[in-house]
Amino acid sequence: MEVIPAAAAAHDGQKQRFDLGVFVGDLPLDDDDAASDNESLEGLQQELEDCKNDQEVANILANGIKMRDYTKGVENSIRQVELDSIQDYITESENLVLLHDQISDCDNILSQMETVLTGFQTEIGSISSEIKVLQEKSMDMGLKLRNRKAAESKLSKFVEDIIVPPRMIDIIVDGEVNDEYMKTLEILSKKIKFIEADSMVKTSKALKDVQPEVERLRQKAVSKIFEFIIQKFYALRKPKTNIQILQQSVLKYKYTIVFLKEHAKEIYAEVRTAYIDTMNKVLSAHFRAYIQALEKLQLDIATSTDLLGVETRSTGYLFSIGKEPLKARSSVFALGERINVLKDIEQPALIPHISEAKSQKYPYEVLFRSLQKLLIDTATSEYLFSDDFFGEESLFQDIFAGPIQVVDEYFDAVLLNCYDAIGIMLMIRIIHQHQLIMFKRRIPCLDSYLDKVNMSLWPRFKMVFDLHLSSLRNANIKTLWEDDVHPHYVTRRYAEFTASLVHLNVEYGDGQLDLNLERLRMAIEDLLVKLAKMFPKPKMQTVFLINNYDLTIAILKEAGTEGGKTQLHFEEVLKSNIAIYVEEVLLEHFSDLIKFVKTRTSEDPASSSDKANIGDVEPLVKDFANRWKAAIELMHKDVITSFSNFLCGMEILKAALTQLLLYYTRLTECVKRVNGGSVLNKDLVSISSILYEIKKYSRTF
Repeated sequence: MEVIPAAAAAHDGQKQRFDLGVFVGDLPLDDDDAASDNESLEGLQQELEDCKNDQEVANILANGIKMRDYTKGVENSIRQVELDSIQDYITESENLVLLHDQISDCDNILSQMETVLTGFQTEIGSISSEIKVLQEKSMDMGLKLRNRKAAESKLSKFVEDIIVPPRMIDIIVDGEVNDEYMKTLEILSKKIKFIEADSMVKTSKALKDVQPEVERLRQKAVSKIFEFIIQKFYALRKPKTNIQILQQSVLKYKYTIVFLKEHAKEIYAEVRTAYIDTMNKVLSAHFRAYIQALEKLQLDIATSTDLLGVETRSTGYLFSIGKEPLKARSSVFALGERINVLKDIEQPALIPHISEAKSQKYPYEVLFRSLQKLLIDTATSEYLFSDDFFGEESLFQDIFAGPIQVVDEYFDAVLLNCYDAIGIMLMIRIIHQHQLIMFKRRIPCLDSYLDKVNMSLWPRFKMVFDLHLSSLRNANIKTLWEDDVHPHYVTRRYAEFTASLVHLNVEYGDGQLDLNLERLRMAIEDLLVKLAKMFPKPKMQTVFLINNYDLTIAILKEAGTEGGKTQLHFEEVLKSNIAIYVEEVLLEHFSDLIKFVKTRTSEDPASSSDKANIGDVEPLVKDFANRWKAAIELMHKDVITSFSNFLCGMEILKAALTQLLLYYTRLTECVKRVNGGSVLNKDLVSISSILYEIKKYSRTF
């Protein structure tokens, strides 16, 4: 069966419609039919309008196919398609039956599934409701759990804080005081504080059962701690006990003191008093014994008669009549090795029995340094222990009141009989260094003590210094004078004494000490001038002053100190006295020549004031030519015997010969200007010859 293509069928149908429209108007119609036909025509016309753009309709209209024929063809085609479809259905009938059965089975299965799913949906709805109920119950249970945990936490903490475990009772009552005991004490302290601090606890029934036990444990702990600590303190009283080591061993039990402070203040006060009393006595006895041992090592340096201006024989140390040999007496005014005590300021304190076994003796400043070093070290250790163990810095003052009193009494007695100015100044510097040491340690406990010692040393130094000053001002010239132009022993004392004090003042710049040294310099100068006047000849007086001034300068330089104003002053007076001596020694040998040059000649060659004649200059020229070498030799011997310092003597001789050369040069200039002076040329000594002699003596002196 042939199937008409859809496009062709559509084309034919459309053409058939147009054909129907063409012939409709030829049929006879009644009114109703006419009206209906009109409506149909309008509808048909509307369809034609709608399909006028269709290609198939356009083809039908274009080809002029009649609608009847086209419709008939379409009907035939449809009938053929229907027949074909029936045939296809018959052909596929078995498959359709099978498909129908399968669809029925599927429908049954789906019906069952629907039933199951419906039931499942119902159950899910029921479960969802139950889940909501469970969720609400869970939230409620969670809230209750949190509340119960919070209550349990507080309750467990309460029980833990208030309960007294049997183990704690055993340790507090029967246990030894050790690390475990310290930890148990801390737990007991927390329980006591908990009971006392929390008002809610005081109203609890559990407290009535626990509080008596806690109180008994507190009393037992306090009793045991008291006995334990007191025994430790009494151990400090045993002879030869190393206090610092024992204190360090006690420090690990310092919580016992904290416990007593917090829970037994009266017992703590007793323990504190016991420690103060024990350490006060122990340290006082320790320092008293140390001082007694030091006294055996003391080397007496100076007495009240060991003063600058005191005559040697009156002190008795030319013949070693004093307590100490002459070697020790030399340290009265000279610093020497005594300065080493400042270099050893950080060294440990002396051990008396070792020094005594070696038969060693020390100046008092060495013993003073040792005693003060022991004091500051002990004070530092005690201050730190008191602060660490008791937590009270003020405890130190009560403990050290006794030891400081022992040291003060001894020191005051020694200082009252001390006439060693250098030793006192060394002690002043020692105290200053100890103050610096304590400052570096940041330990202020001895500040007032060190200040007090320093304030007691300065007045004593001033008093002893004034004794030296008065001894120079009031010196007996007749007993001090010796018929010897060499340096006087008083000058050596003064120079050594001044050099020592200047050396000790270099780093400190004490203006008051400089002022006192200036007063002392003026006193020694006055004394030297008075002693010089005891010599009958002016030249001897000058030689005496030069020797003493030169010695003073030399000692100031040898001391390695900056002599300052004192040294500069003595250098000036030395220079002026050398000039005086040069004039005196030249006048002694060439008086006529010098008088003539000074009165009859002028240093200015162009001056017309010269009125000398050949008769005036001839004797001078011949006299000089005859004995100038011998005179220089005598001057040389005079210098050698007069001056103890050869270097100074060489300078003086060179100055004298140089001045002589200047005088003789002026004489020769005068001779050249005198009428007929040329006849004396043969007698004039050449300047080169004089210079040669000057160089010769410069080499041999």
